[in-house]
Amino acid sequence: MGGIENKKRLAADILKCGVSRVRVDPERIGMVEAAVTRDDIRRLIKQGVIYKIPKRSPSRGRHVERRQGPGSRKGGKKARQPRKELYVRRIRALRRFLRELKRTRRITVKTYRMLYRRLSMFRSKRHLREYIEKEGLYRKAVYEAGRSA
Repeated sequence: MGGIENKKRLAADILKCGVSRVRVDPERIGMVEAAVTRDDIRRLIKQGVIYKIPKRSPSRGRHVERRQGPGSRKGGKKARQPRKELYVRRIRALRRFLRELKRTRRITVKTYRMLYRRLSMFRSKRHLREYIEKEGLYRKAVYEAGRSA
């Protein structure tokens, strides 16, 4: 049968890859030249005389992390981060915080319900915390004293 190029083509077909990925052990090239059938090529693949090299992927070496500056942005601030998404994220955080305060009994259920209704007026957890402190809505010191005893 033909030269080594033909054998490499057969091997590529069997290995399900391109001819450029097929390699032949240079010390045992005579065995490959002696191969006649596809079964011979399969046997050489099993013996490791013919093998395929791994796929190459683009190098990350030249990749530089770039900030998305104003020149590359398309769409306004609210288009890139919709108001509703911001609102939902804020409300969920506030609800979580309020639940935690109720669970640890730092606020009463009555206070919890009152604050829950007004959640949308708070900008952040910090804003809510400051409001609770300013309005004196935390449970009374009597409870705190009884808890530490």
